[in-house]
Amino acid sequence: MTSIFRKAFARFFIRLAVFLSVLGIYIVRRPFLDNFVNFHLFGPLTPMHLLWAILMGDMIYHLLPKSAIPLGGRKQRAVEYLEPIQPVDKLKLFEYTQKQNLAAWRIAIIWVLGNSVFAMLYSWDIIGEAELLLLSCFYFLSDFICQLFWCPFQTFMMKNRCCTNCRIYDWGHVMMYTPMMFIKSFFSWSLFFMALLIMLRWELNYAKHPERFYYGSNAALRCGNCKDKMCHFKKPLPEGE
Repeated sequence: MTSIFRKAFARFFIRLAVFLSVLGIYIVRRPFLDNFVNFHLFGPLTPMHLLWAILMGDMIYHLLPKSAIPLGGRKQRAVEYLEPIQPVDKLKLFEYTQKQNLAAWRIAIIWVLGNSVFAMLYSWDIIGEAELLLLSCFYFLSDFICQLFWCPFQTFMMKNRCCTNCRIYDWGHVMMYTPMMFIKSFFSWSLFFMALLIMLRWELNYAKHPERFYYGSNAALRCGNCKDKMCHFKKPLPEGE
């Protein structure tokens, strides 16, 4: 197991502990979770401050220029770009980029439609803030389930070989905190808009430097040059090099 994989595996267990803790509080003391709408950053310390610090700290760490995250997220950095020996086929790069963009748009539409159900349930008072927070924590855990074990977006829609080649890798945070968008509070909106910032940075880099995201133009994304070996449990799909 590589260092990157061990760190990712450790973060998975941290996320699992966070989800199970929130789930436990939900089962035993559900009204407590509703109080996060009254969250004040500089108010008296509560368990909600710890939860917010973990969730926000995870995103801030992701934004650091030298953070030890998998190559799937690092590939947008100029320092991670490895020029291939053969000249880049610009037509193939363009076709690959368009294909990936189309698949990404499909996922975005499905994600918005799926979560709009929860938005309607919330607006009709069928579910409350506690349920939306629990849902976000489930997404928080699921992000690493997708990276380490199985990803439905990869398998059924994106068809990318592995997470290293994932077009929507940095969409994960905004997906996690989509339920927080529906709740008017500092706790929820600070997480959602920080996640949106991560996604916007990703999309800007993708638009400016598509060559960094394609295994045909970035040799670092090929299996032979991979140093992360994140596919310890989740085997690569038969696509690319």
